[in-house]
Amino acid sequence: MVKVTPLIKIGSDERGATFVFDTERTGQFMVAHRKAGSVSGNHYHTAKHPSKQPEKLIMMSGTATLDWRDLASGATGTETLIGPAEVWIAPNVWHKVTAVTDFVMLELNGMDAGVGDTLKWDEGTKD
Repeated sequence: MVKVTPLIKIGSDERGATFVFDTERTGQFMVAHRKAGSVSGNHYHTAKHPSKQPEKLIMMSGTATLDWRDLASGATGTETLIGPAEVWIAPNVWHKVTAVTDFVMLELNGMDAGVGDTLKWDEGTKD
């Protein structure tokens, strides 16, 4: 449903660290800068667009919590996102990201991927 994986560190020195990740995706990507305390998402994707099968995000820096609920099974969870990490969110999984600190996230799709595929869901609803 949701998978969070630390990125692979390939080196570090006095300047900082370098990490890598693989992706088969191309085209327009989005970079989100979010402020501590802000909330993003609060929706789910039906996977009409290929880049939402699953949704892939790269938490570049900062910390956030990811609350999720699988709409089919009702399973729920909370993940802590600490950059750098790769985040996969399966279709039909409602998700909400709350910034613990300021953070920067790379979303591996453009705005067009959400058109007709992003639906709001009231987290208080049981069905």
